[in-house]
Amino acid sequence: MTLRSSDSAERVLGMVAKEFRQIFRDPRMARFVLVAPVLQLLVFGYAVSTDLRRTPFFVVDHDGTQASRALADAFTATDYFRLAGASDSPNDLVRALDHGAAVIGLEVPPGFAADLDAGRGVVQVLIDGTNSNTASVAQGYAERIVLDYALERQPSFRPPVDLRERAWYNPDLASRNYNVPAVVGALILLVCLLLTSLAVVREREIGTLEQLQVSPLSSAELIAGKTIPFAVIGLVDLVFVTLVALLWFHIPFRGSPLLLLAASILYLLSGLGTGLLISTVSKTQQEAFLSSFMVFMPAILLSGFMFPVSSMPKLFQWLTLLNPMRHYIEIVRALFLKGAGASLLWRQFAALLVIGAALLGFATARFRKTAV
Repeated sequence: MTLRSSDSAERVLGMVAKEFRQIFRDPRMARFVLVAPVLQLLVFGYAVSTDLRRTPFFVVDHDGTQASRALADAFTATDYFRLAGASDSPNDLVRALDHGAAVIGLEVPPGFAADLDAGRGVVQVLIDGTNSNTASVAQGYAERIVLDYALERQPSFRPPVDLRERAWYNPDLASRNYNVPAVVGALILLVCLLLTSLAVVREREIGTLEQLQVSPLSSAELIAGKTIPFAVIGLVDLVFVTLVALLWFHIPFRGSPLLLLAASILYLLSGLGTGLLISTVSKTQQEAFLSSFMVFMPAILLSGFMFPVSSMPKLFQWLTLLNPMRHYIEIVRALFLKGAGASLLWRQFAALLVIGAALLGFATARFRKTAV
């Protein structure tokens, strides 16, 4: 029995070594495995942001007083808005919003300074709502700027509700701190999907899969030899992108590295199982590539990476519970920003274990029927 176990381990290790040699024999594949995830993280880290910076701002000042000019200067004094134009005609403001030359416009009515001194100053802020997220953020910034200006102009003024904000876990409300950890989950899934599905289909295309069928390898050994290398590559990519997130983007990490590793291993089960399942229904590498993206894009959309799960219809909220990326992203964000422990994340860990085991088990059974 011990001899058989030793022989089996030796055959699996030989298969793993063969897969590594095949992967890194092609320099393009090596770049895809090691370099592409880091580059994608850099692109996502800089490009995916809900923060507003230097948003075009247009002013129509009918008052022409020092008070009205000070209000306009309060907008452009921040890094949120930049002056795109000024006029005394409302038509120019409408034209700027229509043509995309401005996202937000401020119209100050005549007599604004006198009304302000009397405690009843009114201004109009127009916002291009084409992009609802940008419009919501710009509206919040504009309201805050006008309120701060009113308090500075009349220190005795007090709003009906004294609102004192305090953000926990992400005090600066920087969207990068929220988005970059989630990109880790997206990249690991993408690498596992593509590598696993393409590798198996490539064996079938060139005819070497039939040679493996008549080798001493059992079906379980063949599957282990095919999936272990990609699991190792996924973990290596995890280390690379996590280091970039910490050292380059300075994302805070307050949790346990061991918990992150454990969650990533469970998450890899889902990625490997899905990739193996795709390989059983694909006849060519092109078909496997397209099928991987057909799985990858819905997984991202239903993960809470871009859109909050709570804003989705009830049916889709239930569907997200079957998405391993949702649970992994919740774990990663909680570990990075909150420093949460296992006692708070055990539901997500349990979901990853169940989904990963089910996917890998079903894919293994199907792979044995179709390929071995």
